[in-house]
Amino acid sequence: MSAPTDLRLEHRPAALGLTERSPRLSWRLPPGTRTQRAYRIRGRAGDRPWDTGWVASDRSLFVPYGGPPLASREPVRCAVRVRTDAGSSAWSEPAAWEMGLLDPDDWAAAWVGPAEDEVPPAGFRPGYLLRGEFTVDRPVVRARVYATAHGLYELFLNGERVGDAELAPGFTAYRDHLHVQAYDVTAAVRAGANVLGAVLSDGWFRGRTSYHRLPDGFGDRTALLVQLHADHEDGTSTVAGTGPRWRSAVGAVKAADFFDGVAADLRDELAGWSTPGPVEGGWAPVAVRERPAARLVSSPAPPVRRLQELRPVAITRPERGRHIIDFGQNLGGWVRLTDLGPRGTVLSLTHAEALTPDGTDVNTASGQATLHWYTPARGIQTDRVVSAGPDGPAFEPRHTRHGFRYLRVDGHPGPISAGGATAVAVSSDLPRTGWFRCSDERLDRLHEIAYWTYRNQACDVPTAEITRELAGWTDFGWNIRGARLLNDVSGLSAKWLADLAADQWPDGTVRNYAPDPLGPRSLTARFAIPHGQAGFGDAAVVVPWETWRAYGDDGLLERQYPSMTAWVDRVARIARDRRHPDRRAARPVPAPHEEFLWDTGYHFGEHLEPAPPQRPVSPQRPVSPRRPASLGGRRTTWATDLDSFTAAVVEEMESRDHAAFATAYFHRSARLLSRIAGVLGRTGDAERYGRLADDVRAAWQAEFIAADGRLACDTQATHLRALAYGLVPEALRARTADRLAELIRAAGTRPGTGLPTTHLLLPVLADNGHLDLAYELLLRSGPRSWMSVIDNGGTTFWETWDGIAPNGATMLALNMPTRASVVEFLHGHVAGVRLDPELPAYRRFRVEPRPGGGLTWAEVKYDCPYGRIEAGWRAERGRFSLEVTVPPGTTAEVVLPDGTRAEAGPGAHAFAARAAPADSGVA
Repeated sequence: MSAPTDLRLEHRPAALGLTERSPRLSWRLPPGTRTQRAYRIRGRAGDRPWDTGWVASDRSLFVPYGGPPLASREPVRCAVRVRTDAGSSAWSEPAAWEMGLLDPDDWAAAWVGPAEDEVPPAGFRPGYLLRGEFTVDRPVVRARVYATAHGLYELFLNGERVGDAELAPGFTAYRDHLHVQAYDVTAAVRAGANVLGAVLSDGWFRGRTSYHRLPDGFGDRTALLVQLHADHEDGTSTVAGTGPRWRSAVGAVKAADFFDGVAADLRDELAGWSTPGPVEGGWAPVAVRERPAARLVSSPAPPVRRLQELRPVAITRPERGRHIIDFGQNLGGWVRLTDLGPRGTVLSLTHAEALTPDGTDVNTASGQATLHWYTPARGIQTDRVVSAGPDGPAFEPRHTRHGFRYLRVDGHPGPISAGGATAVAVSSDLPRTGWFRCSDERLDRLHEIAYWTYRNQACDVPTAEITRELAGWTDFGWNIRGARLLNDVSGLSAKWLADLAADQWPDGTVRNYAPDPLGPRSLTARFAIPHGQAGFGDAAVVVPWETWRAYGDDGLLERQYPSMTAWVDRVARIARDRRHPDRRAARPVPAPHEEFLWDTGYHFGEHLEPAPPQRPVSPQRPVSPRRPASLGGRRTTWATDLDSFTAAVVEEMESRDHAAFATAYFHRSARLLSRIAGVLGRTGDAERYGRLADDVRAAWQAEFIAADGRLACDTQATHLRALAYGLVPEALRARTADRLAELIRAAGTRPGTGLPTTHLLLPVLADNGHLDLAYELLLRSGPRSWMSVIDNGGTTFWETWDGIAPNGATMLALNMPTRASVVEFLHGHVAGVRLDPELPAYRRFRVEPRPGGGLTWAEVKYDCPYGRIEAGWRAERGRFSLEVTVPPGTTAEVVLPDGTRAEAGPGAHAFAARAAPADSGVA
């Protein structure tokens, strides 16, 4: 028998710099085996061997590694073998990793920052150069460097860039923890003089962030921490790193910000700035910074990397000195421009997700700030560069990230060739896990559009969109189910949940986005839209649950449990202690069920639910783009207007009664928390939160189900939530589903859902007797449809149903994952592969294709934690055939369209039945 494969550490392949002191291993069973009966792990930590012996267990995911306590920088190597139904396996290929710096005292280096007499205005802050020299006097057998920053850093050693991570150290809850990257630099360290160098910019730490685009959310001074260990043959080490002898200067990057873009003068590139020897430029001693209280830890998520490069598909010159470049795909990243014109040429690079309706210019509307209180320093999504001439360096703005398909280049005197511009897609390097194909090429295209949408969204946090706010919005709670079908988001979810819990308020309030620069002690906190909203804050419960369902990490449930209970307990207190004024006026004496109604507070509700347009609340007058002298001191003009804007929005939203919406999510989170407590063996909590969920559901039914069984809130979204979250009694499910179908027909057979419930629409219809209507919505063209994104030239899904109109007009963001959730229906119903409701990680799964829409075949491939699942069906000549591949260690329940059921163990299987008549799915 062969050996276990794909040995993994926590959520990633084995790597350098791990700070998890008791790591867990996962593996896949040998091909051809059905069940694991025992495992054995043996390895070596430094010079200390260990062997667990045979451990009777069928567990192969997140298994404690079983070795001795691990020390800082210790190399670890281990292998696993298993006993299965086929006997004992061979040993796996070993997994090797190294520990990082585990204790604060391991850090000899000091935090340092650039020499700044005064902090420059936001949008005009350079990407500083920092350098430090050190000497190595003996041969080196191993060299590692550990780095992190308040800001973004790029690290260099002796003139060579270190590693391939971009936008490091990433976006974290900086007040609580910082991620440290570890790199193997053995080949780069030289005998004699060496130089460590870094480019340091504002990044998420002190740059503009989120919908408000206020700077300095986490602090107003950037800082860098770097420590190198060069190990010698005699067992000693040379340790070097940041400290008071380092120096800083301003080089080519004159300004860098996510929203305000990059400004660079490549004529000022300082040759040899990160190599030994004399260096030109105005260098000054660095400022030594105070060590922050935040923990220094490794990240469970894959790093952000350059994932793909795209060449232009078209270049036009609408006028002299202007080029419009179309890369053919909306993406998150930047453009590398090699053709910059003669020395001294000033180029302006404006990025956009769309063109203007007449096609002659880029349309930057989707990048416009949510709050129009300032003008970006160089324009919306715009970089500016001064050429150093044909022999000078290329321009690649690695200290920002834009969302774009199109690029306008202003100022270039001659033609730009297709080889002179390259779009670089930059996102979290998530392994792809899901693929889909079928007989309708339009659905294949929708699947690919969803893949790009989700990939663009992931940039160390799951952002809502890629141009306007760039924040880790908690709408990930309803987007994770689709995202996890296409990519392995286990590490990204674990990372983001740590940020969410770290930024959660003591009373349990979950912020609208994580990390949140506007913390309780932030100088700018008064500008925050109120946190703790229904549907959004519930991500504290939903994301751990959905991550566990897909990957089986019960350790993540345990870690997040205090965050989950704090959120649900907070909502329960609000429901019990507060009443909406309208309900209090209508019913002075509260009904007994009202203590379980969540009817107060600020909620987005069914955000972007199609409805007649309403005049938005907006500031009364334009605001000065000047940066205030002190965000915590005297109120400035723009601060007053921003306060007024926020107050007006909050007052209007809090006046609404969102009880039907908010109470539904209250019930769902309480129900999920009861199940989570059961998974963790917390029987008392499981019963308590189960009773709470029952009471909340009873309150929702008492308040929003009429005596004749109708729902008081007669919208598609309310009916979807009622069905998906089990709010209506079983006897009313068919009636509720039928009314949902009537509402869809009354809307012209168009969706009427906003962001929270769009992902429920097709699956709920299919599972409640309206499969044909689900296919009809899926395949329908025209306004408010999934196909409109193809019909109108979109390459990613939009924030609204009609983000790009037939005439080319745009609305809001043009990369948002809400409608990418169509992959849930494609994978789970068209192809038919779905998680078991009880067992996680596809240990048991269902294959139940639901053909329709005139499709004649469909297939899906999915890499689950146990291995690859494949399912493909064909309907031809009156016969339905299905082929299923079940990975080792799992079982599948197979349900054919005629109702035939079968159990399938590991291996390849074929099934057949009589085919149902094909339906076009289009009325």
